[in-house]
Amino acid sequence: MATRTLTSANAVPFHQAKRLQESLLAGLEKRLLVWMAGRIPAWINSDHLTTLGFAAQLFTGVSYALARSHRSGLIGATGFLVLNWLGDSLDGTLARVRRQQRPRYGFYVDHILDSIGAVVLLGGLALSDYISVTISTGLLILFLLLSIQSYLATYALNEFQMSFWSFGPTELRLLLVMGNLALLRRPLLFHGHVRLFDLGGAIGIVGMAAMLLFFTTRNTIRLYNEERLR
Repeated sequence: MATRTLTSANAVPFHQAKRLQESLLAGLEKRLLVWMAGRIPAWINSDHLTTLGFAAQLFTGVSYALARSHRSGLIGATGFLVLNWLGDSLDGTLARVRRQQRPRYGFYVDHILDSIGAVVLLGGLALSDYISVTISTGLLILFLLLSIQSYLATYALNEFQMSFWSFGPTELRLLLVMGNLALLRRPLLFHGHVRLFDLGGAIGIVGMAAMLLFFTTRNTIRLYNEERLR
């Protein structure tokens, strides 16, 4: 079905990049989001959902910071992660279902807010004392580098990579939710010598570094071959 893109008289020409979403839950999530979008009241629009998602991400970070003094912060962080998924995942779907897409505005706003939100979330997690500052900083740096890689590829290749090796934002949120629930029961491993989130974060750093190396190398080779000097 063709969709209408909202533009103004002075808008520059814009061609939407191909969206590459191959995460584990992508098919099920898409059907669920389309179903939900068709039942949202008319007075709620995509901007409302974007604001909800961003606010929930900020409050996730605040909840993690509060978890340092009270473990109920982990429950709060879990609830806000669900709200973050709802707002962040549903805003674009609602725009597409209502044929009210604003691709440049949506792309810019969504991803700058995602970056700011990631800083607050991982900063709050570092303050929680459930993970070391070094591990949380490493996760943040690699998240931002992967984001930069994805945005550069969107411009250079006209392909927007929304997931990496079957992992996307929804899968990462689900892992965090599962980790929060595990922290309530057993925050330390190996007879109290290793924090659960330190182990999970270290694994995440290795995986994200491998993704960054793989996709950067692949895209560099592809661009070199497509623009080979004669």
